[in-house]
Amino acid sequence: MLLENPLIKPRDFRVHIDAPYAREIFSEYFFRMLSETHASSPVIILCIGTDRSTGDSLGPLVGEMLKKSCSHARVLGTLSEPVHAGNLAKVLDEINEKYPDPFIIAIDASLGRSENVGTIKLARGSIKPGAGVNKDLPPVGNFHITGIVNVGGFMEYFVLQNTRLYLVMKMAEIISEGINKGLSKFFS
Repeated sequence: MLLENPLIKPRDFRVHIDAPYAREIFSEYFFRMLSETHASSPVIILCIGTDRSTGDSLGPLVGEMLKKSCSHARVLGTLSEPVHAGNLAKVLDEINEKYPDPFIIAIDASLGRSENVGTIKLARGSIKPGAGVNKDLPPVGNFHITGIVNVGGFMEYFVLQNTRLYLVMKMAEIISEGINKGLSKFFS
């Protein structure tokens, strides 16, 4: 049930977690994005973040949820084994060593404007993890999913530490459910 909006660029889709049918809309757009971009490469879902910061835990929470239920892709980045600034380059090297031409879907939290907090974004191309907190990390992903968890622009580390867990959990549930449904539909 994807609603077409002429104001949305075809490469960039956004849905707010409180929108009616947010789960179904996200799942349908994820399926479309996967259908338009995936070749025959193995699918890797790379969930970036850390469980040491509420705002930055979106990736590991999604990874944890997917690890229990996803059979169509390799999931990396969970609460017990997070992928973060300290090990991202090493994990990317391991992926490229193990999988020839992997298809990577990157998931990360982001900061944005106050009116966009609670918005999930899907976009083609790679994401630049850590950009919101001025870290220089390698870009990653054939397409990416970001969740705007709080307001950016000032004292980012403090803001990430003071992000509402409810918001991050709801976002993680919508993303993981949508990915599972989209992958099941794609591989059926």
